[in-house]
Amino acid sequence: MTDGKRRVEPTTDDATVAVGSDADESLREAVEESREGVPAAGAVVRDRFSADEIFHRIVAAADDEITTGTRELFFSALAAGFAITLTFMLYASLTEASGGAPIAGALLYPLGFAYIIIGDYQLFTENTLPPVALVLERLTSVPALLSVWAIVLIGNFAGGTLGAFFLASTGVFSPDVMETAVGISNAGLETAWWPTFFKGAFAGLIVAGVVWLDYASQETVARLVLIYIAFLAIPLGNLYHVVVSATEVMFLVFRGEVALATGAVEFVLPVLLGNTIGGVVLVTVVNYFQAVERTYQAQHTTLSLREILFSRDARSDGPADRDD
Repeated sequence: MTDGKRRVEPTTDDATVAVGSDADESLREAVEESREGVPAAGAVVRDRFSADEIFHRIVAAADDEITTGTRELFFSALAAGFAITLTFMLYASLTEASGGAPIAGALLYPLGFAYIIIGDYQLFTENTLPPVALVLERLTSVPALLSVWAIVLIGNFAGGTLGAFFLASTGVFSPDVMETAVGISNAGLETAWWPTFFKGAFAGLIVAGVVWLDYASQETVARLVLIYIAFLAIPLGNLYHVVVSATEVMFLVFRGEVALATGAVEFVLPVLLGNTIGGVVLVTVVNYFQAVERTYQAQHTTLSLREILFSRDARSDGPADRDD
């Protein structure tokens, strides 16, 4: 007998769909976890990362970068330095076209940085966050960090110098734009040493902050908006970025407006120190101490204090079995 209600048994197709859905979800979760165990989605809120998850992603990316070959690192930095030429070129061109209006002149300033960050090129000021995070995690040494910094900085300066030569010598700028570009470059040189340093520190804060937020973003559109707004603040705030500043100095050198040593010591050096300290102290260290959950160390051998200070090794893989 029946109670008048028909019982519907699950069909083979229904069971296959259910099993397939579970398999798809398992596969999706597996794909989202890289071999380093880096989260591809938030644990609590799927489309939002916690500070620990952001830091974990940054450390994993830096871990891969620190072992990149010298040639690859240099040419990536070279491309980034040349891309900065776009920033200087468009800044000067729009400033002239707008009659010196600060907002209009700065509208396309972030374009070179967008190329660099979306294209995953190596920019020195971006490297004040990820490699330093590795040192703080005792996963790489200070000499390895300084080696990466030196290679990237040399590549950035070489690319910027190449771009400055083309802008100064090939007729890319009209006479009016050339005059404006010279005026923009000289304005930095006329700024006193310490104000230049602190302007560089705030610019370093902005760039390192962009790197942190970039690893918190999952959509290209969101990253582009972030990059645009953040880097627009540099010209509007009358701040200085070391690769842009070096490009401006080399532009003046090729134009015969300033001696290389004068531009390097009075302008590039304080900006470099400011960018570095601003990025490392104001962002990296602060963000490090707010990300208190350390899961990445469990997958790697942490370095001793002696190794951190003196070892030439970039990093050492293996289970974390040392406490010194």
